[in-house]
Amino acid sequence: MNIPADLKYTASHEWIRKEADGTVAVGISEFAQDSLGDIVFVDLPKVGQVLAAGKDCAVVESVKAAGDIYAPISGEVVAVNDAVVDAPESINANAYDAWLFKLKPANAADVDALMSADDYKKNIG
Repeated sequence: MNIPADLKYTASHEWIRKEADGTVAVGISEFAQDSLGDIVFVDLPKVGQVLAAGKDCAVVESVKAAGDIYAPISGEVVAVNDAVVDAPESINANAYDAWLFKLKPANAADVDALMSADDYKKNIG
């Protein structure tokens, strides 16, 4: 299972990548996309929406199930990835290239409090 060491993770299987401009990209882990199966639909938050950490903010649907996506940290949505809306299967092809949305963190230090790759590996067993 691919779990890149340069990302942070949540117990609900989101990954977080710090961007050069101070924003963070959010996606779902390879473990999550593998558990869901073939992804057929993605519903993302709106640009400008303010998200609270731990609250559901997006939905990913597969042929087997629907899964809520939770905001890993609090912040404002500054971008959404329309490419994954148009081609949801891209998440299955490469979960770590297929970011869902980008946040401007309310508190940048919140990212550091998320799970490391090693912690996430332990979490998923």
